Amino acid sequence: MGPLRNLSSSPHVRTSHSTSHEMFNVVCALLPATFFGVYRFGFHTLLVILMSVISAMLTEWAFCYVTHRPNSLRDCSAMVTGLILALMLPPSVPLYIPFLGSLFSIMVVKCFFGGLGQNFVNPALAGRIFLLISFGTAMTDYAVDGVSSATPLAAFNAGEHVSTLKMFLGFVSGHIGVSIAALLIGGIYLLVTGTITLEVPLSICVSFLVFCGILGGHGFDPQFLITEFVGGGIVLGAFFMANDPVTCPVTAKGQIVYGIFIGFLGAIFRFYSNMTDGTSYAIVIGNILVPLIDRYILGTPFGIGRKKGGR
Repeated sequence: MGPLRNLSSSPHVRTSHSTSHEMFNVVCALLPATFFGVYRFGFHTLLVILMSVISAMLTEWAFCYVTHRPNSLRDCSAMVTGLILALMLPPSVPLYIPFLGSLFSIMVVKCFFGGLGQNFVNPALAGRIFLLISFGTAMTDYAVDGVSSATPLAAFNAGEHVSTLKMFLGFVSGHIGVSIAALLIGGIYLLVTGTITLEVPLSICVSFLVFCGILGGHGFDPQFLITEFVGGGIVLGAFFMANDPVTCPVTAKGQIVYGIFIGFLGAIFRFYSNMTDGTSYAIVIGNILVPLIDRYILGTPFGIGRKKGGR
């Protein structure tokens, strides 16, 4: 008699990773950029971050309480949404900005569509776009200690000299998560822990640089490409928002197509629009097209499409 077989219901492929485990890894990966942002921009930045995170968590708790649903705060997804949203905000924004942004992200984009796993776009990105549309002046004021200054990309486009090293480290004006070095450290942590795969961030970054070289008017000049890469939100978007498992294609080929499309749109918006940061819009448009990408790139299930009686 052969060995006993344990036949159970799907899923047949299991992992020790849970939603809360994955979300906790994302929080840990965002900590270097968070700590640097507080160090760089001061105490008010800490208040902005806390307001964004606490508002997101309280909104989700209140929705679950009112609708008599199980408390979902333990999965840490609301904390991740609030933290990512905070890192995309200018450091000097009034505290009602992160409050309203988190409220919109969680209540409208996440809870109204069924909660975790049901949102059709990244909630933090939708919250940021809502704030850009509603409070354009506050969302584009990158003053530090009351002193307004142009962002490095704006200065670079005006023909001024900018230090790519300072941009990479984060010692420039910009949103709270301005340090590319800190974001890359977090991104590497996500890759090492298996929280994300390489297809999405690599395809976004490579395609963005390629299309910058084609569309930017400076060819593939290394100084120009590096400046465009470390400026704006392409790194934050590529590692922390575009690969949200809910709004990302399920196959590796689909993720590469998705990433190339976002990189292309990011470059288009960078050079041919007046958007503050076209990366947010590029990723949201990519999110909307994910069902279409999955429909045409998703593999055929085993046994489907075979002729009757075929082997």
